[in-house]
Amino acid sequence: MRVIRITAIASATLASILVSLAACAAPLTVVQVGAPDVNCVFNASCKLTVTDTVDNLPPVPGYTGKAMLQSRTAVAAATGVPGAGTTVYIYRVDLTGATAATDQMCVSSVAVNFGPIAKLPYSGAGKPKADVFVVTSGGLGTVGLKSADQTGSTVTFQISTASFPAPGDPFPPVCAGQTTFFFGLASTKAPVASKAQVHMGIYGIKSVGARTPTY
Repeated sequence: MRVIRITAIASATLASILVSLAACAAPLTVVQVGAPDVNCVFNASCKLTVTDTVDNLPPVPGYTGKAMLQSRTAVAAATGVPGAGTTVYIYRVDLTGATAATDQMCVSSVAVNFGPIAKLPYSGAGKPKADVFVVTSGGLGTVGLKSADQTGSTVTFQISTASFPAPGDPFPPVCAGQTTFFFGLASTKAPVASKAQVHMGIYGIKSVGARTPTY
């Protein structure tokens, strides 16, 4: 009887460890790129034909005006380019139309149900492949990513770990009047209307319309 009990406990402990390991977030490689150079990964002419989905963040007391999440996809890349056979998914948190109100609302992260990521040489030919790119030059935006990780099929883009900006913080959240840089990644799956989980600071995580791979 004792042996059976010990085995049961050991099995339960092992199961707990396996569940814990499965739940661990895997860090993704993030690189900074310029536009339009990054477009060359998906199109030989370095120009993309895109489709945008823009959805408003829900109203909360922390801002007035418009706060939006922009999702952008391009047609699947043809042969002859590094991203052949993949679709690029690009996101941007746009708070330029918002004004801070009673309690300032800032966005610290965006999570999407993405599935497998296609690693590509976003930094150029011969450079290491990466999971995520951030367009820090040649495009819109002033706020970058602190990191990105994946847990199961969910990819979380971490803008900041703070709810409010602090002096000297190199990775502040994006607040009213600001926009993030465009940031993106690629998949072999076609896009579908979906929901992103946007962390709106002290107001918690809200579902916002987005485009993600069919996964």
